[in-house]
Amino acid sequence: MTRYEDIINKIVTFRDERDWEQFHDAKNLALALMLEAAELNELFLWKKDQEIDDIDIERIKEELADVLTYSFFLAHKYNLDIFRIVEEKMIKNGQKYPREKAHGTAKKYTEL
Repeated sequence: MTRYEDIINKIVTFRDERDWEQFHDAKNLALALMLEAAELNELFLWKKDQEIDDIDIERIKEELADVLTYSFFLAHKYNLDIFRIVEEKMIKNGQKYPREKAHGTAKKYTEL
């Protein structure tokens, strides 16, 4: 069993032991993911560089774990291979952002 399969089994078991699958439709998982991402963003909101350096790493880890957990649940629901979908997206991004045009700029691909 891979590390990824192990973590999926753990979060699914946790969910199932609490009878929460009934709440885990795609819409609710996507909304929960968005809310957890907002909580992660809130840690950084309105902070200067020095203040960001002082954010408790444990809080970042907790919020990031929530974001990842809901991402994993959503991928699991649709039987998606997270590694494959990231690799596929990187290929698309490489086409939209060719190195020679995108190097050193934050412009959107439509502006390159």
